[in-house]
Amino acid sequence: MSADPSTADMVRAAGGVVWRRAHDGAMEVVLVHRPRYDDWSLPKGKVDPGETDEQAALREVREEASINADLGAELPTTTYLDRSGKHKRVRYWAMTAAGGDPAGDNEVDQAAWVPLDEARSRLSYERDVAVLDALADAAGGSA
Repeated sequence: MSADPSTADMVRAAGGVVWRRAHDGAMEVVLVHRPRYDDWSLPKGKVDPGETDEQAALREVREEASINADLGAELPTTTYLDRSGKHKRVRYWAMTAAGGDPAGDNEVDQAAWVPLDEARSRLSYERDVAVLDALADAAGGSA
């Protein structure tokens, strides 16, 4: 069993789960596709020096999904080994769109509103599904 990494050795990242209610009342979320990894995920990225996790989450959603968002409740944090073998901690927040339409940008070739049930099966990583599962409670209702 390996020891827990120290916070100094951990890559800090942040992201958001942008959500809305569709015309039929179903919950939709924004997913992004990264061609470099050919994966579907939630918009997220590394925290820049001098930036808070909350600022990074909002910036990453804006940069990757072309959406200006409002910060909501914090969702579960994920911790995992990234592709380079470093420990990464990603803090997530529920977010609502304040402007913009999903469009790929900055390492992302697609961004789209996806019904919650479809999003669960489209996500490439199980750890992201756990974040989505917490969204319904944070958003004040079931999907």
